[in-house]
Amino acid sequence: MADLQTPPDTLIGTALTLSKKDLARLKREDAKRQRAAARDRPKASQRWREARQASRHRPGPRGWNRTGGGPVDVIEAPFELQGTTVQVCGFYPFSAGAGLPVIGAPLGYHLRRRSLVCADPVSWFRAGIISNPSAFILGQPGLGKTSMVHRWITVLADWGVIPMVLADTRPDYVHTIADLGGQVIKFSPGQGHINPMDLGPIVGQLAGIQDAKERGKALEEMASRRRSLIAGVVGMMLGRELAPHERSVIATSLSDLDPELTTPPLLGEVIAHISARPQTLRAVTLTNDNDTEYDLRVREVLDALISLGPSGMYGTMFSEPTSEHIEVGRPAVFDISGVNENDHVLMAAVQSLCWNLGSATVSAEAYLAADEGRRRKTYLLVMDELWRILRASADMVHFIDSITRLNRGRMMAQVMVTHTMNDLKLAEPHLTATAWGFVERSAMVFLGGLAEGEMGNLREVFNLSRAEVSQLSDWIAEAPVDQWTGRAGLRPGAGNFLLKTGKEAGVPLHVQLTDLEIDNTNTNRDWDMVQ
Repeated sequence: MADLQTPPDTLIGTALTLSKKDLARLKREDAKRQRAAARDRPKASQRWREARQASRHRPGPRGWNRTGGGPVDVIEAPFELQGTTVQVCGFYPFSAGAGLPVIGAPLGYHLRRRSLVCADPVSWFRAGIISNPSAFILGQPGLGKTSMVHRWITVLADWGVIPMVLADTRPDYVHTIADLGGQVIKFSPGQGHINPMDLGPIVGQLAGIQDAKERGKALEEMASRRRSLIAGVVGMMLGRELAPHERSVIATSLSDLDPELTTPPLLGEVIAHISARPQTLRAVTLTNDNDTEYDLRVREVLDALISLGPSGMYGTMFSEPTSEHIEVGRPAVFDISGVNENDHVLMAAVQSLCWNLGSATVSAEAYLAADEGRRRKTYLLVMDELWRILRASADMVHFIDSITRLNRGRMMAQVMVTHTMNDLKLAEPHLTATAWGFVERSAMVFLGGLAEGEMGNLREVFNLSRAEVSQLSDWIAEAPVDQWTGRAGLRPGAGNFLLKTGKEAGVPLHVQLTDLEIDNTNTNRDWDMVQ
């Protein structure tokens, strides 16, 4: 046993005494380890520089830490006191509410308080302010709906969110996406092709998922998406909903030709397969050996498919292999401005194809990220001119409805844009109720200038006060004309929106554009604005 008079630093356990040589060696090794750890640990100045660099892209708790940002050096604790409601009757109930959280993309200023307003569906959802990453924008033309979406696209892209504009009809977003280094996919008669059966090369990668259960789940979802898409497009061509046996013909044909979703067939191959009267299709059409009955049962489906092919009105738009696929991880926009806007069926068919391709890419990327054990990407899907596709086919109403219900689980925020609630009034009452549900389920609703007759059920759903209704009506006034120059100024309601989240009082705000945004947000660039 060691003697009790032995110095403590020479005691190891209860029966071991170190020599002075061993003790010195251990001290040297310990000092060496500490020096190595100090070298590996970033210095305070380095950590400060890293934090400063990160704060250039988004404000920290002390503000924008960059040139012209004016960060706060010291945050003083507020003076606190307690008292009864009688003692502090001048302060409670509070005469002025707390300011809005400085979370999200900076939009502009509060119309009454002149304080900064920051908001976007991604940041507010991550902060727990809203329960669903979705936004709906309503307002008459020319009041700044597109400009606000441009602001979201630009800021969120800098914060790592991938914007996808899946059907740009005018186009409004091509310049912004191109400036962000994104992908501009042009699709219209004479410009590009889209094979409706091809959901993209990323879908073909799902067959390599290691877990058999997850692989089967992913492939079945993509197959279901493709079946619904083709059935919807065929229904648009026919101008009606498909009968059950017609849906079965489409589903069985796709399964026969491409069961693993690795070799998507072309439109001509699907037409040839149905025309060949295979036994699998005879079984689902209940025609057995009766060729005449079989031809009668599949005739209208073939008529619709043929009209999409080279012999139809749209040439080779849908009958050739897809000319350009979406690249995962890059901002993307489908430029469909070359599509004839007077052909409502074609416009709706193209929109549905583009939206389906985008949502399928996002969903497939989520499955692959889970299989590879990496972090999933966050997407912002922009759906502008919503009214076009809703009026073309009942199937597309249900397709958009499914997106609004499942986006949260796919790390996909969505922004829907249209003019008024009258745009969502469809041919059937149940379809109108479904379309109005898009607005009701949106966690953030931005209301621009609207006439009282264009508000639909907004008053009941969002508890609009008389003052708010009056304010929205005032914003639709036309711009005053200068009597000396003969030119009109800005419309009174341009850039003004009322942000509603549930039945709480709305936040009136003005979207303030910077000089760098004015050109990209100009939706009148095609007009020759000669003085």
